[in-house]
Amino acid sequence: MKGARAWMAVLAATLLLAPLLAERGTLNDLWNVAFAVVLASAWNLLGGFAGQISLGYSAFVGIGAYTTVLLADAGWNPWLTLPVAAALAVLFSVVVGLPTFRLRGPYFSIATIGVGEAVRVIASGMEFTGGSSGLRMPSADFHFLSNYYGMAVLALLTVGVMAYVRGQAFGLALSAIRQDIDAAEALGIPSTRYKLLAHALSAALVGTAGGLFAMNFQYISPGSVFDFRLSLSIVLMPIVGGIGTLVGPVLGAVLFSYLQIKLLASPTLRDSYLFIYGGLLMLVMLFEPHGMVGLWERLVQLGRRAGRPVAGAPRGG
Repeated sequence: MKGARAWMAVLAATLLLAPLLAERGTLNDLWNVAFAVVLASAWNLLGGFAGQISLGYSAFVGIGAYTTVLLADAGWNPWLTLPVAAALAVLFSVVVGLPTFRLRGPYFSIATIGVGEAVRVIASGMEFTGGSSGLRMPSADFHFLSNYYGMAVLALLTVGVMAYVRGQAFGLALSAIRQDIDAAEALGIPSTRYKLLAHALSAALVGTAGGLFAMNFQYISPGSVFDFRLSLSIVLMPIVGGIGTLVGPVLGAVLFSYLQIKLLASPTLRDSYLFIYGGLLMLVMLFEPHGMVGLWERLVQLGRRAGRPVAGAPRGG
């Protein structure tokens, strides 16, 4: 727990103090890191704590982004659109969750893929969303530093919410559902209700991040915010970092952002970050199922064992 607090303190200091020391290019990179932290940590609430592997979280990013752009184009202050974006993401999470949470295991995951792709196709064919061409934000309302702090605070808030939930009865109920849903229900835990609550809370955070995404890039399209590759990236980050932990999604988000930034700088490798990250996922699943956090804990244990005297060994010179 102390180690997790230290990591969170480092994250907070880096994100909040960076504008005082870093240039615009570095701040852009840190914005991407904060965005990834929100997505990975929010997904971890449902996928890590409750064990429900959803592959359709890009739908919440897109709903938040389109809500912000549409309302901003209608004359709203972009910052006032964020609560609406979160509310619509929550509403959609409930509408989707009521039927899909009746499914278990891979059937639930497959259903979420279908939902995400259906939303993308619908958005591509609607006139008010701009179709496949997308929409632009009113450029006069954009201030990068304000947007940067908004995403940084949202990232820290998301991690803080995950830490709080994990220590409450709600978090313990989600853990019971992950371990054995039938046993949890036998103990009186309403699994569908708790999964819906976790889904809604994570959707609100991701929807808000989608609104900030639209404000930052000033342009969105169905291919950018409803992309299945984005949903896949959201799942990969906590798994590689350490699913079901607090620090794991943050580490996975930092690693993913770093790889993406470096690979985007190379035209020949621009579209290969998912391939490389998928290779990392295979290595994790084969050799360390608990991700980077599990690897670190194993190294710490090995270090402690190496420093202990062997039982029965002679001591002294």
